[in-house]
Amino acid sequence: QVRLVESGGGLVQAGGSLRLSCAASGRTFSDYAMGWFRQAPGKEREFVAAISRSGVSTYYADSVKGRFTISRDNAKNTLYLQMNSLKPEDTALYYCNAANAPGASIRATPGAFWGQGTQVTVSS
Repeated sequence: QVRLVESGGGLVQAGGSLRLSCAASGRTFSDYAMGWFRQAPGKEREFVAAISRSGVSTYYADSVKGRFTISRDNAKNTLYLQMNSLKPEDTALYYCNAANAPGASIRATPGAFWGQGTQVTVSS
């Protein structure tokens, strides 16, 4: 079992920045590829970004490429999402995900472990 706890969400104006964190516990963090997903009200959950076990490879949704950066610190068992140039359409509940699979696979097949989510609201 992998326990994931997100933090760092909040209310920010358009053009601003936020940094999300996801603290993992329960299993060896570096054994898992990690990802971020989001869900806006009335919409399906969508892929945002993923990162390989080592952190060398990263993957992004087209909608966030160039604005968001995913990273991880395996020594601290923590996943990050740096979000810059935020837009109102980025407003959603953001979840982290852990997968015992290659990072490239998370986009289509999320792992079994999810956090509870952290709310990001971007005002125009």
